Amino acid sequence: AVWEFCQLTCDETTYFGGRDGMLRWEKGNGELVRSESAFIKGREAWKKKGVAIRHMRQLPATLYDGCLYDQSSAVIVPRKEEHLPAIWAFCSSPRFNDFVRELDQALKVTNATLVKVPFDLAHWEKIAAEKYPHGLPKPFSSDPTQWLFNGQPKSSDQPLQVAVARLLCYQWPRQTGSSFPDCPALGTDGLEGLADDDGIVCIPAVRNEASAPDRLRGILTSAYGEDWSPTKLDELLSAVDYAGENLENWLRDGFFEQHCRLFHNRPFIWHIWDGRRDGFSALVNYHLLDRANLEKLTYTYLGDWLTRQKAAVETGEEGSDARLQAAQELKAKLEHILKGETPFDVFIRWKPIEQQPLGWNPDLNDGVRLNIRPFIEANILKKRPNIKWGVDRGKNPLGAPWGEDRDNDTHLTLKEKHEARAKAENEKK
Repeated sequence: AVWEFCQLTCDETTYFGGRDGMLRWEKGNGELVRSESAFIKGREAWKKKGVAIRHMRQLPATLYDGCLYDQSSAVIVPRKEEHLPAIWAFCSSPRFNDFVRELDQALKVTNATLVKVPFDLAHWEKIAAEKYPHGLPKPFSSDPTQWLFNGQPKSSDQPLQVAVARLLCYQWPRQTGSSFPDCPALGTDGLEGLADDDGIVCIPAVRNEASAPDRLRGILTSAYGEDWSPTKLDELLSAVDYAGENLENWLRDGFFEQHCRLFHNRPFIWHIWDGRRDGFSALVNYHLLDRANLEKLTYTYLGDWLTRQKAAVETGEEGSDARLQAAQELKAKLEHILKGETPFDVFIRWKPIEQQPLGWNPDLNDGVRLNIRPFIEANILKKRPNIKWGVDRGKNPLGAPWGEDRDNDTHLTLKEKHEARAKAENEKK
């Protein structure tokens, strides 16, 4: 596997937080390990249980289960695993931060300071026994940003967001075969049959498919079972600041902005539209949006909408001429993205020019920040995510194809890419 789950820091003390990172580890045999700029530390804690402490703020703690973790954390591993509940009781208490700050008032606390904090094992074992008579909680998260999440809208902190993702054929790691300590992989849950196979769902009814609001209501009805009712829907809409409104209004106006905020401006469900509230809008699963599916969105889904608007113009339907023009402009922009001429190209900083994508041929390993750029340049997303393509911190390793600066603000023409590929092919001969 190329990617490995990586535990990051959390903002507040919680049992199972920070489980939202991935690292291109390549089983420890990839470019990261070979890089002169990388320092791999913390191996002694891997595959062991402990407590992860964030170095900064109020030193929030979370349980650690042995995976890779980032440099902003310190992991405390007990010599005996049976001492873990006591250590957790201590580290998760407000007194822990007080004890540490008595020794070190620096903004960032060092590992050396953490091991100097006095720890009364007998005292905290007593507290742990009272608080956790059946042992520490088993791994669980209702937060859809965490890999432990089970993919169920009903048990989620964000049921509407999860329901949209499931409708668009997205599944969480445990649903696709991944397992974690004391947290096994999951089987089917019945929602798979309601998911859209190609990951494209139009908000208006298009191409003999029901509208997104109707299909989303079907997902929610199935997920909640006997607990589903109009009152439950009102509760869910109120929770996302759409009290008194309907699913269509939320999908058209609220979903994507909330989705970007929830997933830290790395959206995996994109809301593509023509700029008109009564016009063409589609939700697409970025993970399934290969070239074939973008062509399908452009010529099949949008094509059906265009045909209907042309017919409406012929019958004199009010507003149809404006809808037709907006849809035609959207089609032209999608065709520009398919072609990939600057400024609708995708630039991958760590790849030489002959390996840069020609047109819309995204590699998910390159990340959503770079692959989403043509859609933002075309101004066809409902809301612009807070993404920048300037110079990243740090320096590229020696020999990097674009020099030492990590500058992502670059465009390449198709001519340049074709010429570079031709040259590379000739050099191989």
